[in-house]
Amino acid sequence: MIDKLNIVKQRYDEVNDLIIQPDIISDQKRYVELTKEYKDLKALMVEREKYVELTNNIAEAEEIIADGGDAEMVDMAKMQLEEAKDELPALEEKIRMLLVPKDPEDAKNAVVEVRAGTGGDEASIFAGDIFKMLTKYCENKGWKVSTVDYSEGTNGGFKEIQFEVSGEDVYGTLKYEAGVHRVQRVPQTETQGRVHTSAATVMVFPEAEEFDVQIEPKDVRIDYFCSSGPGGQSVNTTYSAVRLTHEPTGIVAQCQDQKSQHKNKEKAFKVLRSRLYDMELAKKQEEDAAKRGSMVTSGDRSAKIRTYNYSQGRVTDHRINLTLYDLSNIINGDIQKIIDELKLVANTEKLKEASDAL
Repeated sequence: MIDKLNIVKQRYDEVNDLIIQPDIISDQKRYVELTKEYKDLKALMVEREKYVELTNNIAEAEEIIADGGDAEMVDMAKMQLEEAKDELPALEEKIRMLLVPKDPEDAKNAVVEVRAGTGGDEASIFAGDIFKMLTKYCENKGWKVSTVDYSEGTNGGFKEIQFEVSGEDVYGTLKYEAGVHRVQRVPQTETQGRVHTSAATVMVFPEAEEFDVQIEPKDVRIDYFCSSGPGGQSVNTTYSAVRLTHEPTGIVAQCQDQKSQHKNKEKAFKVLRSRLYDMELAKKQEEDAAKRGSMVTSGDRSAKIRTYNYSQGRVTDHRINLTLYDLSNIINGDIQKIIDELKLVANTEKLKEASDAL
């Protein structure tokens, strides 16, 4: 363990020197990559210090016990040895998890899209519930949420809604929410009291920086139109809403949330970059998932990931067979416990892969 940590320390010192070099600072992409790496390595260095201190305490205590001199000193050394040995396994496990290579996308902000699936009006209402659940979760973590575009359902909720989230390790957290969410409940629109099954699909894209994706202006068709509000009426008579069509791929991104045409265009380009970046990333994830046989990090958007059963107050995450009887809190944004379990399974898989590769 200490050999691995010493190698990491060498890299930490190297990166520490690199990020103050003028040629690195002037290369935006390289500088961003290195500062992210520095942050991850610094977290490991904190644990390395604890590990060095703990192993030194164990060696020192064992030396005093072996010497067998002062009886009081020996008793204290035995206590110190027992405490240190109790702490060591948990610390080693934490370090092992930190040594698992992180996906470089995890630290990025995210663009999230929630779409109503099968189930008509009830699916739109449920898509609205999922949107509220995710935004409450993000706000509770202190992340900034900003709506990009939406299309309202006829009886409430959304046919689709797109929003961007900025903060720390946003994509690395929200990517676990990508997939099909299914609800089983009596809809507001149901007069016979029958339970219906509806669905909403969540897509999560890592927000691409300008240097991640180069878009040729000639490849993008730009259309301007009037923003629309509830019921389809025009919010304003100026052509402030923007729709971008990337002609080589057919990908469309639009924004009508801002009053300024310029701000809408800026947001729409951000979404377009993220969609193009995600398209490449999805190919890579499919290859990785095929190798790994994992559904937790596969990014398969057609996969049913979770069911919310209202009559039983039950939420089941199908990827890890986790069932919680806490639906009201979960749908109100308390999804951290589910994400923690998913992260644990994903990291354990990565740890096993890393061990198998050695």
